[in-house]
Amino acid sequence: MTRPTLLIFTKAPRIGASKTRLAADIGRVAARRMARALTAHTISQSEHPAWRTCLMVDPPSLMSSTLGGLWPRRLERRAQRGRSLGERLTHAMMKAPRGPVIFIGTDAPDLQTGLILETTRNLGRNSAVFGPALDGGFWLFGISRDLRSPSLFKDVRWSSPHAMEDVWSNLPHDVSITLLPQLIDIDTWRDWQLYKYKHRGWDER
Repeated sequence: MTRPTLLIFTKAPRIGASKTRLAADIGRVAARRMARALTAHTISQSEHPAWRTCLMVDPPSLMSSTLGGLWPRRLERRAQRGRSLGERLTHAMMKAPRGPVIFIGTDAPDLQTGLILETTRNLGRNSAVFGPALDGGFWLFGISRDLRSPSLFKDVRWSSPHAMEDVWSNLPHDVSITLLPQLIDIDTWRDWQLYKYKHRGWDER
C-alpha cells in the first residue's frame, strides 16, 4: 500500500478567531491558550514514518509562520481552500498525493500516535476508518485511495450530531469500515468539563 497522507486541519490560535464557542464561556485569552495546547498535542502525536504529515493551515496569510514554534518548519504545509468545511476537506483530499488520506483536527486531547497507526493498518483497498467524537462528529476520518471522491463531503450537516452519519452515508455500500474508540472533541466548556471528569490529569499548558 502507498504510504498514507495525514492531513492536520489547524487554525491559528488567535484571540477572537479560534475556539469561539469555548471563548464564549471561558474568555478569549483562556480559549486561545487551550487552542495552542491542543494543537501542540496533536502535532506531537502526528509524526511517524508510516505516513506523510501535512499541516492544512488557516488562515492562508500565515502559511510561512511557525506561530512561535507551534507549527514546526519541518512539516509540509498547505493552505486550506474553500468557504465551507466540506469544500476545504474536498480540496485537500483531491490535492493530496496518491494513496490513502487521513483527516484530523486539533480538538482531541486523547489523540495518540497508536490510534493513527491503527488507522493505517486498516486502510486497505475499498476501506474507511472513523474516529467517532462524543458530539456525533468525528475526530479522525481515513479513506483508501479507491474512495477519494468529491461526493464524500456533500450535504454533510457539520457541527451537528449527524456529521459522521452523513459522511458515512456518502460512502459506497460495500465499503469496509473500521471504528476507532470514541473520543471527546473540545469545542465548548461542557466538552472540557466532560473531559476533565474522565481524566483528572490533562490541563492547559
